[in-house]
Amino acid sequence: MNRRNPMGYENETMTGGTAGAKPLPRRALDSWRGLSAPLRWGSLGIAVFIIVWFGYGLLFGGENITYRTQTVTRGDIELTVTALGSLQPKEYVDVGAQVSGQLDIVHVEVGDQVKKGDLLAEIDARVYAAEVAGARARLSDLQSQLAGAEAELVLARRQFGRNSDLAKIDAVSRDDLDTSETLVQTIAARIGSLKAQIEQQKSSVDAGETSLGYTKIFAPIDGTVTSQTALQGQTLNANQTAPVVMQIANLDTMTVEAQVAEADVGKLKAGMPVYFTTLGTPDRRWASTVRQILPTPEIVNEVVLYTVLVDIENEGGVLMKDMTAQVFFVLDEARDVLTVPVAAVTESRGGKKIVTVKTDSGPRPREVETGLANRINTEIKSGLEEGDTVVTGTVAAGAAASGGSGGRRRVGFF
Repeated sequence: MNRRNPMGYENETMTGGTAGAKPLPRRALDSWRGLSAPLRWGSLGIAVFIIVWFGYGLLFGGENITYRTQTVTRGDIELTVTALGSLQPKEYVDVGAQVSGQLDIVHVEVGDQVKKGDLLAEIDARVYAAEVAGARARLSDLQSQLAGAEAELVLARRQFGRNSDLAKIDAVSRDDLDTSETLVQTIAARIGSLKAQIEQQKSSVDAGETSLGYTKIFAPIDGTVTSQTALQGQTLNANQTAPVVMQIANLDTMTVEAQVAEADVGKLKAGMPVYFTTLGTPDRRWASTVRQILPTPEIVNEVVLYTVLVDIENEGGVLMKDMTAQVFFVLDEARDVLTVPVAAVTESRGGKKIVTVKTDSGPRPREVETGLANRINTEIKSGLEEGDTVVTGTVAAGAAASGGSGGRRRVGFF
């Protein structure tokens, strides 16, 4: 039975539908059946494409692709090893006390400029002065004994001489002659002993005077008092180790003691260029060269660190003791070359270096020749010109952020 519905469609002609689906018009179905197979399949493909595109537009139609760009400029590229270090005076002396006693007077303060030979401090000298006085008195006594013994020796020799003359005429006994001879030898021996004691006592006097001199502490070098570890009135004990009273340093030349990891120290050598900055002046560079790499490492939390020494002239006294330094050891460098960010350069399967360049018609790949590269920039030897704009990445923003795009993809640069 062919019954027509109110819309003019025949229920029997619903094809490929489901219950409740809207039926296809018979004329449309007849037209579809009248097409050849290639046309039918082509039409079907177009329809599928439209459906997919429409669905994509619903989901992603608002997406904007924006390219990050950077202008090709000229600059310097450095390949460096970085390390942290501290500043110390190249020349310094820990001034200690060589005798024990109470620190009686301190004549300087931290920060004072001193010259070699200036009096820095004094230790209570009364005990040492008394010891010197006693040693000198003992020396005077020995010298007096020596003078008396020498006088006795003169008399004994005269007596021995007279007895010798009398013995020739048998006017004196043999015992008296021997006794006078023995007395001469005894007094001569005593004189020798006294002379030895005098020399020993002179050494005691010299030692006492030296200790007495040590109660006055003088500056061993020209420099600045950088620290004071002993205070006035403090008792110093120099019996085992010399106590440090203060430190004097020449701040005209400073040394950076950089701690370099064992993975990087093999890249360094004496004489290579280096520069550093400090926390207080990060925009100022101090340039120098490596003086020495100490062979003995320091192990900190199981990390092996080697100390590398770098000397620098301290013009104006800006650099101070124990300042923290960020040190850059220059392994290689390229000056006044074309540079682009590392992110702008990619490598193709053939090993060629490719850079995407911004053009009026959109981004275009271009082969380039690269040179020195670090973590930030890459040297461009050929393939680009100064002022070119290269792509370093993309940023995708949704339609909500861009206000909608009506199903189109929009491309921009920034």
